[in-house]
Amino acid sequence: MCPVITTLTDTVTAGPDASDLAAAAVDAARAALVEEVGAGQVGEHLGHVVEGAFVATHLFGCTSAGYVGWRWAVTVAHVPGSDRPTIDEVVLLPGDDAIVAPPWVPYRERIQPGDLSPGDLLPVSDDDPRLVPTYAFGDDPLDADAKAQVRQVAKDLGLGRVRTLGQAGFDLAAERWYAGAGGPAAPIAQAAPDHCYSCGFLMRIAGPLSEYFGVCANGDANDDGRIVSLDHGCGAHSEVRLAKRHEPQPLPEPVVDDLSYADIDTF
Repeated sequence: MCPVITTLTDTVTAGPDASDLAAAAVDAARAALVEEVGAGQVGEHLGHVVEGAFVATHLFGCTSAGYVGWRWAVTVAHVPGSDRPTIDEVVLLPGDDAIVAPPWVPYRERIQPGDLSPGDLLPVSDDDPRLVPTYAFGDDPLDADAKAQVRQVAKDLGLGRVRTLGQAGFDLAAERWYAGAGGPAAPIAQAAPDHCYSCGFLMRIAGPLSEYFGVCANGDANDDGRIVSLDHGCGAHSEVRLAKRHEPQPLPEPVVDDLSYADIDTF
């Protein structure tokens, strides 16, 4: 939870104790800030934040052109019995209107389809929820060592794939494909005269997703060689027919030009 910023006029004082003195030490905070960064970068006092029993942080506007919306924060402590405050630290913090870098997103999470280049490697972790061991191991979960042993045994015995898609992997793939360019919401599908399930170019697939998806095999279609949902569609449907008004108009009878130079001389 963010601390509450109050102005000096909003601060309720119960007496001249150390907390009140720390909150009221505006001049001392400004002087320390000016000494640290110079008067040219210090703006007006914006208020203070009570940090603890004897500590307050004073906020000042930053006038530097490169830090619009940022503010200087000067933390002041007033020890009981002392006649002057102590400056703890001076830092520059972003305000609500400050331009800051977006939250960091790990590189692995920023990769999008099409980002991989020849030679790039994208390892899949052993605990990826989309994948499960190809053959069953009962209900006992596998630790890292057991997973490594499973991988080695499968390789030595030539059992093919060590892991295959689990239910989570199938669900994620189905959601991604259905919401993508090969699903029913794509603009080309919205304008299509019919759906893929009745198209002769639809190639059926095997597995649990066969009831919802297939592969387009029409070399003239945008989706050729891609997964499409059965309720997807496009204008290259095998049974599409042009309306009479869309059919090519017949050409008129040809006119043979038999006019010769001799005929021209007679005019």
